[in-house]
Amino acid sequence: MTVEPRKEETVYSDRLKRAAHMLFFKRGKIPGARTWELRTGLGKGFQKTLSDLDDVLKDLDLEVKRVEVQSLGETQASLEGEEDYRYFVRLKGTLTPKEARMSGWRIDNLAAMAACFGLIVSKQGKCERKELEELVAHKAGRWRTLTLVDTFLRTGYLEEDEEGLVKLGWRTRAEVDLQALMMLLAESKPEAEPVGVEEEADQAAI
Repeated sequence: MTVEPRKEETVYSDRLKRAAHMLFFKRGKIPGARTWELRTGLGKGFQKTLSDLDDVLKDLDLEVKRVEVQSLGETQASLEGEEDYRYFVRLKGTLTPKEARMSGWRIDNLAAMAACFGLIVSKQGKCERKELEELVAHKAGRWRTLTLVDTFLRTGYLEEDEEGLVKLGWRTRAEVDLQALMMLLAESKPEAEPVGVEEEADQAAI
């Protein structure tokens, strides 16, 4: 009779579990936890705990991401002299098209969102909402564009100030690798103009 070797169970510390709970579970409008919250909940060595959690999450294609609080528009002050960040858990790799659809986003909507990000970055971080809508409307149509831009604003991927200028939202800074995205956009080829379009336009103008 062959006895199979018993698999050793992985035991995680209470501190590591508590760190996971603080980053995974949403307690307000923005998920994750700030520096002072982690210091209070985990102690002074919280950064080592987060590093250990990041190592555990790698096998699940996830990672711990740190974002400056000022870029998230949070108003609650931190302790004087203390660096203030918010820590999230985000996807480390890339979703397949099927996984993206299961997450609730249509592929063409994600393409429109990426186009918005690209335009804003190319405009040094801000652009007029009208300019964004014109870009998206070229592919999605006028009425659908209004809904899409509102959705991007409501879900935190874009933000609009009182002057009507749109910038990247907190979720974009937390979840999106903008450098990789801009590289992909730069390498993508523009769609070829359908044959005969220019001739038809010229005839219509005569």
